[in-house]
Amino acid sequence: MANLNQEQLTDYIRLFDHPELQPNATDQWYISALSEHDAGLNITLHSPFPCKALTHDITQYISQYVQKDVYLTIEANVSAVRQHAISNVKNIVAIASGKGGVGKSTTAVNVAQGLIAQGARVGILDADIYGPSIPHLLGIEDTQIQTTQQGKFVPVKVGQLHAMSIGLLVDKNDATVWRGPMASRAFMQLLNDTQWPALDYLIIDMPPGTGDIQLTLAQQVPVAAAVIVTTPQNLALADAIKGIAMFDKVSVPVLGVIENMSYHLCEACGHTSHIFGEGAANVLADDYQTPILGHLPLDASIQQLNAQGTLLNAENSSGDIAQLYRRIAIKIASQLYLDLDMASSHTPDLTIRNK
Repeated sequence: MANLNQEQLTDYIRLFDHPELQPNATDQWYISALSEHDAGLNITLHSPFPCKALTHDITQYISQYVQKDVYLTIEANVSAVRQHAISNVKNIVAIASGKGGVGKSTTAVNVAQGLIAQGARVGILDADIYGPSIPHLLGIEDTQIQTTQQGKFVPVKVGQLHAMSIGLLVDKNDATVWRGPMASRAFMQLLNDTQWPALDYLIIDMPPGTGDIQLTLAQQVPVAAAVIVTTPQNLALADAIKGIAMFDKVSVPVLGVIENMSYHLCEACGHTSHIFGEGAANVLADDYQTPILGHLPLDASIQQLNAQGTLLNAENSSGDIAQLYRRIAIKIASQLYLDLDMASSHTPDLTIRNK
């Protein structure tokens, strides 16, 4: 391509289409650096949401246009979509479920890792005061929490993930017997008294259910948006509907639904079996205008890794399930930008008229 023009190339990149992205998700992409050399082009692309997993596809897309080899770097410029007083944290995303046993905590950990794999800075906070499972899932049950000179908790760093949980402050063999208000205050103290590093996203692993404590947390925590985890059974889907309704009551947008244990993939022959039913989550999504963010399999390796306290979605993992979580992470990040970021063309304009 002769007379390479950075502005024209930016316009072309903004037309990039991909199954993981909704229309106009690329409307704020821009090129900050462009250099041409004998081997091809070096391009630095800025995006308002992390999307490193798309690097290969975007590179191929640009190469077809410029007819040269392209060496692409994607940098995310994530904005806060809601104002709050929690230092260093841009966006808080709640991972919730209407009932227990649907794999919510496992999903929360792996979505957090998926966001890291896209290039985001991420923390996770365990809001399940009565049954914290994040320490076990991250293999940090015996870790001693450190404090700053100001008495702030220092989150535990696992790889690039920063984690905090009440399970790190109490004996794992003790039962936490607290009334709802006590549990809510304990969680709010964890949220506010943790010295978080600079984070693009803080993932909150909410307690299962839609009772008083869940409603109180949803009201008190400055959540930007929520994601609902369910399984295909009718009972779980009925509870997922309650979860959507709960967040609607406190004006927290639901970015979408993740269907866990959606199918079983036979290791021997590759046959897919929908053990718990098929299609119900799609009906839920249609009825409540809520996107399906992903379908995750029922896989023995997930349970095995959970039992070992080993991350499924390690940063260097190329496994199929890890890739599913990364695609879900892109959808969550881009959906948050599209629906709520003021720079997005999808975000509704608010006009205030004086009477």
